[in-house]
Amino acid sequence: MEEHKCSNCANNKVAEETRKILEKYPQEKDMLITILNDVQVRFGYIPQAAQMEISKYLKIPMAEIYGVITFYSRFTLKPKGKYNISVCLGTACFVKGSQAIFDRAKERLKVEPGDVTEDGKFSLDDVRCVGACGLAPVFMVNDEVYGNATVKQLDEVIDKLSQE
Repeated sequence: MEEHKCSNCANNKVAEETRKILEKYPQEKDMLITILNDVQVRFGYIPQAAQMEISKYLKIPMAEIYGVITFYSRFTLKPKGKYNISVCLGTACFVKGSQAIFDRAKERLKVEPGDVTEDGKFSLDDVRCVGACGLAPVFMVNDEVYGNATVKQLDEVIDKLSQE
């Protein structure tokens, strides 16, 4: 019972903070993506409690909100780690060896794409393009791009961030 209570407390806090975000916007369906972006920035993902508040506020079905969230790769339904590592597997990066970098990231972090390490420090994603094809292969940590990347460079970055 105690665990359920904590879960409700967390959901209530998310709902309350989401309502504060919503106050800044008119109740217009056209504001959905902007609102989702603000919620994503605030929580690092878009919790279900936030989706429910948005649904009520904009008077649109949860299914429509879910559809928008899952359509845009910018949005996520799962929390990310403190350091989100994204490895580009788009054509230019793949041809230049990004699969080896991605495989090494999975091995080092012991996670699958979309998952977070047990300590919450790292998460891993595979992406199709980050718009830096001239620097292929590329991986990113949060918003920092590492171009002409190597497995050795990935290891060095993970080692450095592990110590922080």
